[in-house]
Amino acid sequence: MVVSSAFAGAKLDILLVRHTAAAATPSSSSSVVSFPPSQIRVRCRPSRTRRALIHRAGPAVRCEFAPDVLFQNADEVNPNAVSPFPSSSLSALEQLKTSAGDRYTKETSSIVVIGLSVHTAPVEMREKLAIPEAEWPRAIAELCSLNHIEEAAVLSTCNRMEIYVVALSQHRGVKEVTDWMSKASGIPVSEICQHRFLLYNKDATQHIFEVSAGLDSLVLGEGQILAQVKQVVKVGQGVTGFGRNISGLFKHAITVGKRVRTETNIAAGAVSVSSAAVELALMKLPESAHSTARMLVIGAGKMGKLVIKHLAAKGCTKMVVVNRTEERVASIREELKDVEIIYKPLSEMQNCAAEADVIFTSTASETPLFLKEHVKDLPPVGQEVGGLRLFIDISVPRNVSSCVTDLDTARVYNVDDLKEVVAANKEDRLRKAMEAQAIIAEESKQFEAWRDSLETVPTIKKLRAYAERIRVAELEKCLSKMGEDISKKTRKAVDDLSRGIVNKLLHGPMQHLRCDGSDSRTLTETLENMNALNRMFSLETEIFVLEQKIRAKVEQNQK
Repeated sequence: MVVSSAFAGAKLDILLVRHTAAAATPSSSSSVVSFPPSQIRVRCRPSRTRRALIHRAGPAVRCEFAPDVLFQNADEVNPNAVSPFPSSSLSALEQLKTSAGDRYTKETSSIVVIGLSVHTAPVEMREKLAIPEAEWPRAIAELCSLNHIEEAAVLSTCNRMEIYVVALSQHRGVKEVTDWMSKASGIPVSEICQHRFLLYNKDATQHIFEVSAGLDSLVLGEGQILAQVKQVVKVGQGVTGFGRNISGLFKHAITVGKRVRTETNIAAGAVSVSSAAVELALMKLPESAHSTARMLVIGAGKMGKLVIKHLAAKGCTKMVVVNRTEERVASIREELKDVEIIYKPLSEMQNCAAEADVIFTSTASETPLFLKEHVKDLPPVGQEVGGLRLFIDISVPRNVSSCVTDLDTARVYNVDDLKEVVAANKEDRLRKAMEAQAIIAEESKQFEAWRDSLETVPTIKKLRAYAERIRVAELEKCLSKMGEDISKKTRKAVDDLSRGIVNKLLHGPMQHLRCDGSDSRTLTETLENMNALNRMFSLETEIFVLEQKIRAKVEQNQK
């Protein structure tokens, strides 16, 4: 007879399977089958397709994937015995399965990045996956409602769409997020898998640090990505699901981005996406037309403002700017008083396009502003500018439909085409990147140490709670012996005395629970101290996860 018992863990189904022998007719002389602890086995079934056996071996409960096999040794079982499992045994088994489930979720918790960038996916795919900033909180909530996702963040820019999560299981977490991305974008899972990249834990940490430092940008060292990482933290504040691990990761990434730019010259001479767009336009125009081409900028947000500034820096003295409101354009006009900036509302966009040779688009519109039918009726441009109307579209989703490229009178360039501009000075950029990598490696180590320190928090809290219970109990005994007529001052003095003694006694153990992740001796001592405290004070702290991490670090450092 096999009896299963389900219990609810953190987004996990675990079935406890009791193995019993065939029962004979019950009688007063019947004996109860007794299994030693080493023979207690638990079936852990987080999904229908994969199963795991959680078996008890020594002081820790381990969870490892295995075929669907149950412990069984008929020769050791009394055929006349019955197995009713009295309440005490049930209680022990209940504790076992709860402990096993808790450890299962902790063992598989990882920081994971599921992303697509300008390096791995075309703009046609990235624009479908793009999530507007206003929708980030909703996306975080939906991601955290998935079975194996605890925390989440979204980094969606013109060059990348990356989702950062804390997953209880790497495999299941990645599958759930990929399915969610497919459902949200309408792109088949198989197609997303062809272009996505997956990074876990240390690799994920290093990636976001490189992103924030501008090392993963199309334009090395560009500063706008750091502002976008800051925006992730700003939007995530107060959002359920933007938890301690992900929040800490992005805040540390901001520190890394600032430090890299301060301590290296990676930003010296670096161009942004907007300046690269201006450079691309000038590359495509005849040199004689650089100062005479009619420029139109659609959108006066951050990207549009940078386009305007870079056009002015290249010698453009007149341009038309189309925007929803005139306030931003007026503000830019105040900054660039030597440039004639003409404001036009969106309703006049088509008329403005008819009078422009080069059109830059950088709006947040989720639908194209220019379709084939809009462009084909525009009057032709002069041969002095090459005879082709240039559309430089740096928006994601794109503002200019891909069908416009079918026209012989226009050329369309998007963010993916900026690679032509940034191909120059490759050797110099690589040298700067190497300088930045040293900083990133150091900061990654510090962040991993911070994450490890989080694992000691339950131990510290339980030890403090244990000491506090003793302090309060002894304080009450002392005060009761002193009588009810003692003054408040005396009562406070005794209370302060007890707190001071406890704090001084705990100071040493707390110091030895610190783990900075840099010294193998310190790591080994931390492991020994946690085990010792757990045994001495019966704290029942889940130390197995940290034990595994620390052992791995010690082994790695000793190689």
